[in-house]
Amino acid sequence: MDTVPNSTDIILEPADNERLANLCGQLDEHLRQIERRLGVEINNRGNVFRVIGEHRSVQAAREILFDLYRESDKSILNPSRVNLFLQESGVDALLDEEPQQAEVILKLRKGTIKGRGPHQQKYLRNILTHDINFGIGPAGTGKTYLAVACAVEALQRDTARRLVLTRPAVESGERLGFLPGDLAQKIDPYLRPLYDALYEMLGFEQVAKLIERNVIEVAPLAYMRGRTLNEAFIILDEAQNTTPEQMKMFLTRVGFGSTVVITGDVTQIDLPRGHQSGLRQVIEVLRDVQGISFTFFTAKDVVRHPLVQKIVTAYEKMESARDSERGKK
Repeated sequence: MDTVPNSTDIILEPADNERLANLCGQLDEHLRQIERRLGVEINNRGNVFRVIGEHRSVQAAREILFDLYRESDKSILNPSRVNLFLQESGVDALLDEEPQQAEVILKLRKGTIKGRGPHQQKYLRNILTHDINFGIGPAGTGKTYLAVACAVEALQRDTARRLVLTRPAVESGERLGFLPGDLAQKIDPYLRPLYDALYEMLGFEQVAKLIERNVIEVAPLAYMRGRTLNEAFIILDEAQNTTPEQMKMFLTRVGFGSTVVITGDVTQIDLPRGHQSGLRQVIEVLRDVQGISFTFFTAKDVVRHPLVQKIVTAYEKMESARDSERGKK
């Protein structure tokens, strides 16, 4: 299966700043909505849009953008209208048409783990067959959990000598300086999801022993500078909060015999306004490089408790109703 992302450039004509602003929405909220639904990345400069993702998703996004731009000349767009366009476009049926392939099952000492749905299965296949892998999509799609599962299996099969798990420590509303403790204790909450996955798969005592022996290292991204990591399984989580400089620094740490998984959600960036996300940039920079895999998840891949799904749906209905009322004023 082709793991290099497809891209297409779209020119929306006639160029009209008011219509373009109507199409994109406040702070590009309409574009982010399309990205989440279709599992693509959308960048634009003026009336030129570039869509990156899997072939079918890219083609669906292209048609949606053309349709919405035509509509932008007739009415004021809001998230509920964009959602309606997505529903009526038939994209869900298109994206469900995945070819059947052999199921990937990870056999760990505490049980087996397998991907749910075609995108998770593709993600596992990519990790097992590529040195550098990107998992991009909304929270709750299993990007980090499955990456940790692959890392634990590699450690147990002795195909990796150590695990390195890292993520940027970005102050998304909190101030590190006001948190109690030393630097390690301040950073620890940012790394908690990685610890949780390890504890579930290996147990508390085993994880503690492996960390003490430095077989497992969990560290903030800044600690990666100046190192070369050979024969390691390396996971960079929450990569949307890296700067372009940090992303380049991380990718150039990769040594011989190592496997790298980079996960993130390009619609949930906590960097200060005006700062470019390293994940958004790297998708464009590396999209044509052979040997690097990209897996794009969509909102349909979210694995949640049924009650959480109902809660999310209820909030979406409330926000759509509020946006519709706002549009009438």
